[in-house]
Amino acid sequence: MAAEREPPVMGDDLFGLPPEPSQGRNADARKKPAPTQPLADRLRPQRLEDVVGQAHLLGPEGALTRMLERGSLASLILWGGPGVGKTTIARLLAQAAGLKFVQLSAVFSGVADLKKAFENARRQAEVGGGTLLFVDEIHRFNRAQQDGFLPVVEDGTVVLVGATTENPSFALNSALLSRCQVMVLNRLDDPACEALLVRAEEETGRPLPLTEDGRVTLRAMADGDGRYLLNMVEQLLSLKTEKPLDAQALSRLLAKRAILYDRDREEHYNLISALHKSMRGSDPDAALYWFARMLEGGEDPRYLARRMTRFAAEDVGMADPHALPLAVAAWETYERLGSPEGELALAQLVVHLATAPKSNAVYKAYGAVRRAAKATGSLMPPAHILNAPTKLMQDIGYGKGYQYDHDAEEGFSGQNYFPDGMKRQNFYNPTGRGYEREVRHRLETWSRLRDRR
Repeated sequence: MAAEREPPVMGDDLFGLPPEPSQGRNADARKKPAPTQPLADRLRPQRLEDVVGQAHLLGPEGALTRMLERGSLASLILWGGPGVGKTTIARLLAQAAGLKFVQLSAVFSGVADLKKAFENARRQAEVGGGTLLFVDEIHRFNRAQQDGFLPVVEDGTVVLVGATTENPSFALNSALLSRCQVMVLNRLDDPACEALLVRAEEETGRPLPLTEDGRVTLRAMADGDGRYLLNMVEQLLSLKTEKPLDAQALSRLLAKRAILYDRDREEHYNLISALHKSMRGSDPDAALYWFARMLEGGEDPRYLARRMTRFAAEDVGMADPHALPLAVAAWETYERLGSPEGELALAQLVVHLATAPKSNAVYKAYGAVRRAAKATGSLMPPAHILNAPTKLMQDIGYGKGYQYDHDAEEGFSGQNYFPDGMKRQNFYNPTGRGYEREVRHRLETWSRLRDRR
């Protein structure tokens, strides 16, 4: 009869541990994971130093290492993607600090569960023990529930460790954030993923049936998620293959991890920022990459068309006056063709905007002139540029002295067009890039003529 499998641990990553004994310091005495357990369970680290990919927190000079050395474990928010070790780190912190580990999930828990956890922690404190309360997906608690943590964190009833995949600045109350230290967990990089593959081979006693490029592809398919990587390893080891799989064969057999992208979450804003700044930085290759990342993640192409039209006006501006009508044309092409054909027009727009000369002179001028308009909003135009359709208007000076620029020498009269009582100001300062080089030359010529007249 097969050995009974231990219950799976709630949490979002493979690096959690089976339930601890009542005293975390006795963790070494627990049973060795049975070989029938999933590989991800069997490879859970036993010590903090065994967690891969988070040396900035757990290395010799890591923030959590120093905290434990001082014996002052603070309440924490662990922020990182799936499969990077949030649950594991919380469990191992409790073990290292000699605290009782209690775990809740904001997905399945409510106010009653929180009250029960707080009361148990108070009883634990009365007998000289401490409690580390780990709350998975803490951002899913509403504002009132989050506020419920404040008293027990402040008086030390619990050491709170919350885990979230969302940006804490947006997802958590400022009052709770002010009482916790935010620790950012990295997605697992290539060396960290390779370390997991080596451990998997040692645990199973079998080399992975992969060529070198197949191994590289397997790590890339995990996209920084350690749990997903080990799940793919299990699938791979269950296959009967006659020869090692290369990258192409591996891609046919295993599914790539779904792209992490939520159109209403932080990743959306991170990627549009990356696209915008890659175009501003004149890097068409990076810009195309972020453009494709957003489309592959399910972004609405119309949103990208709108943002790029704004970019044409804001960042390219008069340096390439053709950029704005091209943006509108690309947007219209997408509307007519739809996906995926219309996306090529947007890709062409990405390349044009990234390679165009850049100027934000109009953008800056518009901001400055709006401020000036608010400050001088009641001033009338000078009388000589006012129309005078009636005799009364002519009698009081409307239109008197106006010079018709087409009749002036060089087509430029040099008259003043600012309000009476307002000194002439220079709002628009074209760059020397692209078409603005010619515009700048014209403005300098007109300025010299104006000074002479």
